[in-house]
Amino acid sequence: MDSLDADQRRALSQLREITEGTDEEVAMSVLSSVGWDVQKAAELIFGTDSQPPRVERFEVDDSLQGADSFTPPQRPATSYTLIRPILSFLAFPLHVLSSMFRFIFGVLRIPIPHIPFIGVNFYRPLRPRRSTVRGGPDRWVRELEEETGAISIGRSNLPRGTTTSLNTDPGQSSNLTSRITGLAQPSEDGRKYLPDFTISSYEDMLQRCQREAKIGCVILVSEEHDDVAEFKRSTLTDFKFVNTLYENEIIVWGGDVRDREAWNAAEKLQATTYPFVAFVALQPRRNPAASSSSRASSPPALTVLSRHQGKSYPASGPTSAQTLVDHLERQLLPRVTPFLGRIAAANREREHDRRLREEQDRAFEDTARRDKERIEAKMAAERAEREAKRMAEEEARLAEQRRARAAEFARQREIERMDWRRWTRRQVVNAQSSNAKGSNLRIAIRLPHGGRVVHSFPQSASLTSLFAFIDTQFIPPNLPASEDPISLPGQIGTGESALESRVSSQREEYWGFRVALVFPRKDIIWKPGQKLSDIPELQGGGQVVVEPIIPERRSPTHEADGDDEDDGYQTEDSE
Repeated sequence: MDSLDADQRRALSQLREITEGTDEEVAMSVLSSVGWDVQKAAELIFGTDSQPPRVERFEVDDSLQGADSFTPPQRPATSYTLIRPILSFLAFPLHVLSSMFRFIFGVLRIPIPHIPFIGVNFYRPLRPRRSTVRGGPDRWVRELEEETGAISIGRSNLPRGTTTSLNTDPGQSSNLTSRITGLAQPSEDGRKYLPDFTISSYEDMLQRCQREAKIGCVILVSEEHDDVAEFKRSTLTDFKFVNTLYENEIIVWGGDVRDREAWNAAEKLQATTYPFVAFVALQPRRNPAASSSSRASSPPALTVLSRHQGKSYPASGPTSAQTLVDHLERQLLPRVTPFLGRIAAANREREHDRRLREEQDRAFEDTARRDKERIEAKMAAERAEREAKRMAEEEARLAEQRRARAAEFARQREIERMDWRRWTRRQVVNAQSSNAKGSNLRIAIRLPHGGRVVHSFPQSASLTSLFAFIDTQFIPPNLPASEDPISLPGQIGTGESALESRVSSQREEYWGFRVALVFPRKDIIWKPGQKLSDIPELQGGGQVVVEPIIPERRSPTHEADGDDEDDGYQTEDSE
């Protein structure tokens, strides 16, 4: 269809409409034979023209047909076309009678006898009946088994083996042949076997013959012919014929021309008399006009090797088992088998090369896949290494930033803490010394660096005064008292009240040291508003020891964020 132009497609569509859906391939052949003239093609199909249609599906090779091949007598096409309706009308009562007898004998399971006078058939339908009515090759094979009481040899599940098979060990042929021959012979209970019919369409069978380089056997029958019954009983169940077909792995296909598939096969094989047997196989193209080199290079064509049609009796009849077996063994197989063997060997070589290429392609794909996986793994490792290095560098940069922020935060805190010490020296310690009146409390203070300071506190001095005085001892000498600040940011109140507010507002230890009595050893805990005279050990003066409190090491992030909540301290005893 792809090779047809628009006019040819239109002509093909018109012809199929006129003939009510005739086979597309037959219609194309008829049209091509008359130059794509729809009118002439219709005249050919309906029998109003003397020119027969030309079917180009096969090349026909009749060189294998000799005396064993029956060729029907050729009548003048014009006269036969004129007398065919008259003969069909006269033979109609005989066909009705034969159909009644065949029906009755079939119901009673009685073999149908041979009646010579009903063997004449002048009617040939233009198109087949619907295949849905009968069911095609599958239905025909089942009816054939019921009618003959035989079973297809393919159902015996025996392995195929033959001396003429292309792929069988010759040493095993005799034993296997005897097994198949014994199986094909009628058994004691009367069991017979039919050829191994292929249940498929006609075109599928041809494609299989072409694909597997095997011989195909097409068997066509018509219940309109009285010779068919004898052909089924004598030829299709003959053990030697069945054995020959099975042994040589010949693909067998059959059907009744009342079915669409069988009718199409009859049209393409130009069958005119039934029963009909044809053998097809691949053969070199026969084109006399072509040169020998071009014929050798052209692919082989599916060829009709021989056609056999007519009676199957007596033994020398064109479709008898003996005639077909002799034709196969003496003519067809010796000539066709070597060529098919070469084709099969070439097919096996091509299949071997194809499998080898597939294995090479798979090996190449596997190697490429492994290389790709290895490269991808290496690239992934390099990416992971670069990412780890980048993350390490980023972490180091962030850690450095945290350390810098922590150092800056600590420096700012130390500056702020020193400012409060100097403010305390100016506003608390020095102011209290200038306002001291009455008897004083002399307290000796031992500092952490080993120095000892004695300071007199008034009787009304608070515990804050003692801690403030000790705190001012940590001011470096290079910071003179004259430059001490008068006020600070965030300061609430003045004097000791401002200092106590500052100390109370700090969530961590503000002072940074611990004050303890020398004897008895006892820590003095700072409390806002508590007087020194309230401590019994210091009512008449005394001696205290100052110990630094070393804060626990905190992370730079913690220090930078200023989160001083839940801080702990570690003390160091100077004694």
